[in-house]
Amino acid sequence: MNINIKRIYAPYEKSDGFRILVDRLWPRGISKKESRIDLWLKDIAPSNKLRKWFAHEPEKWPEFQKKYYQELGRNKEQIDTICDIAGDRIVTLLYGAKDKEHNNAVALNRYLHEL
Repeated sequence: MNINIKRIYAPYEKSDGFRILVDRLWPRGISKKESRIDLWLKDIAPSNKLRKWFAHEPEKWPEFQKKYYQELGRNKEQIDTICDIAGDRIVTLLYGAKDKEHNNAVALNRYLHEL
């Protein structure tokens, strides 16, 4: 699988391939037209409870990943969707968080590569 991650606020590039937004909430200040999103999989994002608990606090990162992986394990349909799309093209997972190292797209990408 050729899966990349990118902040939604970064400029679109043709090399992004198929762009999938993996956040539950629509990113502030981004119009649907300028986002150039091919698919919005909001249900693959962490639950509201987990997202609010994590609050992008880096010290919670290891526990966040563990809890998020448990949620992903119960979300086979969404995982299969990404894997099917990534089977024959480049996929870029898009996220809105400011922290480039501790966000759900990073965790999701790791999860997908461990399958």
